[in-house]
Amino acid sequence: MAIDELDARLIELFAREPRIGVLEASRRLGVARGTAQARLEKLRSGGVIRGFGPDVDPAAIGFPVTAFATLEIKQGQGEEVRRHLAAVPEVLELHTITGQGDMLCRLVARSNEDLQRVIDTVVGFGGIVRSSTAIVMENPVPLRVLPLVRHAARMSSGGVS
Repeated sequence: MAIDELDARLIELFAREPRIGVLEASRRLGVARGTAQARLEKLRSGGVIRGFGPDVDPAAIGFPVTAFATLEIKQGQGEEVRRHLAAVPEVLELHTITGQGDMLCRLVARSNEDLQRVIDTVVGFGGIVRSSTAIVMENPVPLRVLPLVRHAARMSSGGVS
């Protein structure tokens, strides 16, 4: 779905202030309330905006260790492995991948010692053949999408990439 400059400004505003109302957003952006509401609904129904929930920092709730585990799974066991991993609260994300493994998951733990427990839980399922884990030392560029939103808006309006 292509977005334009107004969409990008709306997304940025709600990213900075998720509790702002549509009326206030329309005032700040200099557009009619109906325009802001329609754009917001278009972005939501188009899957661009997935939610307005709080952005929770796992470290702040006692899980300061982050790791990435590459998993190799038994052929034909993908759905079972997905269900298993979805039931592990410390598995924050799961991606199917190409390359050296079949799945990549982001894990969190209370400590390095606790990470061993999490890994044991993750790989303690018969459908997982092998795993390789890398512990995150620092996150100098945390997950972000606003630069991409700005870039997409410029691209759709014929701007320079």
